Amino acid sequence: MQAEQLSHFVVEKIEELKGRDVKVLDVQEQTDVAVYMIVCSGSSKTHVKSIANHVATEAKREGVAPLGVEGHEHSEWVLVDLGDVVVHVMQEPIRDFYELEKLWSRK
Repeated sequence: MQAEQLSHFVVEKIEELKGRDVKVLDVQEQTDVAVYMIVCSGSSKTHVKSIANHVATEAKREGVAPLGVEGHEHSEWVLVDLGDVVVHVMQEPIRDFYELEKLWSRK
């Protein structure tokens, strides 16, 4: 699956579980590790964990095995690394604190 196609797929999977405020950032000019970074919010630790698990499971089902999933232990911020697409599922206070969209937006 191409990076753009994968990013659309991930957004669809996030929306299936009612992830909020989904942002897709094109980061290919800032880093070599990914083409897109997707950031979204979940309403609780359980919601964050569920969204991340759903994205990872559905990607694997489509032949895109996650390279890693980090943050399940606390589920305030779970990262799913799908290679060209890196997904950050965060609780709102954590997202507000780290401001990833601002950090990774093109200047």
